[in-house]
Amino acid sequence: MIPVNEPLFISEEKKYLAKCIDSGWVSSEGPFVKEFEEKFSSFVGKKYGVAVSNGTAALEIAVGALDIKPGDEVILPTFTIVSCLNAILTYGAKPVFVDSESETWNMDADKIEEKITKKTKAIMVVHMYGHPCDMEKIMKIAKKHKLLVIEDAAEAHGSTYKGKKAGSFGDISCFSFYGNKTITTGEGGMCLTDSKELNDKMRFLRDHGMKAEKKYWHEVVGFNYRMTNMQAALGCAQLERLNSFLKIKKKNAILYEKLLKNVPWISFQTIKKEMKSNYWMFSILVNEKSKHNQDEIIKILKEKGIDTRNVFHAASNMPVHKKHFNKKELFKNSDYISKRALSLPSSTKLTQSDIRYIANIIKSI
Repeated sequence: MIPVNEPLFISEEKKYLAKCIDSGWVSSEGPFVKEFEEKFSSFVGKKYGVAVSNGTAALEIAVGALDIKPGDEVILPTFTIVSCLNAILTYGAKPVFVDSESETWNMDADKIEEKITKKTKAIMVVHMYGHPCDMEKIMKIAKKHKLLVIEDAAEAHGSTYKGKKAGSFGDISCFSFYGNKTITTGEGGMCLTDSKELNDKMRFLRDHGMKAEKKYWHEVVGFNYRMTNMQAALGCAQLERLNSFLKIKKKNAILYEKLLKNVPWISFQTIKKEMKSNYWMFSILVNEKSKHNQDEIIKILKEKGIDTRNVFHAASNMPVHKKHFNKKELFKNSDYISKRALSLPSSTKLTQSDIRYIANIIKSI
């Protein structure tokens, strides 16, 4: 079976992990945590990095640090992973959904302003499958209406918008280092910001809401969302090769597109000229010319030893979230993408012969 994604470990990962074990610094107090925070925030172009246990934890402490409360509204795409919504709901705020662009699959920036009310506190941007959103337009809207911006850049390590890294625009940006991400710490995440005040708040929240100068003294409800030294050790090793990983993913994506561009029932996620994707996942859309639906394509590929995965379901279609919007409202593009798109194997371990095999199977369907 060719997996959808798998991590690539070479030598430094084992070396750094052994250093953790030999030193005894295996929990959140070890030196690799600070090193990973500093190096990753520098890579993206932010002043401060706060390492946490996973990407969902990053979103939750970002929402908390921005003081988003019950009664506040946060605008976000309906086509996104559920952790974005859950972070908002954790603090009692209301998610307000926006449809996606049909070409990029990202939140349609032209539809944001019509969703702004007196209760709107923030915009949560999600860079889908590594493709950056239209950040210039979104930041102008946020400035005009005095709104906060959270960037979910969990899938966008190294992606750029007009030369600036994804995750370098918002008040707080959130990354994931789950096992299938471009670089991984197994589990793990990070929040980035240019604000010392927000940096201090997030460090406060990730450590039980405990005051740094007074041990075991708690003035707010916090979380145990700290990253371990062992996770950070993996992160430091992976970060050293991030640029080489990005080159591999781009090379693989170019070959996929070359081999599949003439398949009539396939459409691709469009990469706009001023943007550069990290090609975290190479995803295709099964259009109306196909004799098979999304699930049938996935089944056929699995029978041939090719693992794939569905894209996210639109949140507006999930029973648990229907109460958060007008049920008569339509999210046409998000529904279309959710029902028709799927991700092909996209690992940095993928070989050119793997891609040719996958393409040949797809052509034969």
